Amino acid sequence: MTNNPTGTADPTQPTMPAHHFEMRFTSTPRGARLARRLCAERLHAWGLPYGTEAHDAVTLLVAELTANAVHHGRVPGRDFHVRLTVPAQPFSTVRIEVADTRGERLPEPAQHFPGPDRTDGRGLFLVAALADRWGWGPRLREAPGKVVWAEYDRRNHDAQTVLGQM
Repeated sequence: MTNNPTGTADPTQPTMPAHHFEMRFTSTPRGARLARRLCAERLHAWGLPYGTEAHDAVTLLVAELTANAVHHGRVPGRDFHVRLTVPAQPFSTVRIEVADTRGERLPEPAQHFPGPDRTDGRGLFLVAALADRWGWGPRLREAPGKVVWAEYDRRNHDAQTVLGQM
């Protein structure tokens, strides 16, 4: 942000979210596991405690998106990138972005839940079920590829919890 003597935010400059975490990980199952654990720890440190519905849902979204980056977006020798952001007050929408370097393999969600005999095809089905919004686009920074993102809006889920208790 540029120096602004009036003390107000400069509308031409993007504002940083209240909480922001990003890191590159190796495109391996171990890298995906580490990404999930670090994001889970960050969420807890930011006030979204372990064991809550929101923490578990966001952690599962991170797990599915990073697993897909390793399984479907892997290019040998290239890492994937995770960005986790939460805007300033109120602590509401959590955004997860996972960038890989394989732009030609676009995500295709399953049309229905795979049968019990299949061990794959559930990842984006779960993302679509848990996230309030999700999608993908080209990776615009640093390297070729794509970014798959998901947003979890706590306000929607907190309201559903309260309504369910009535």
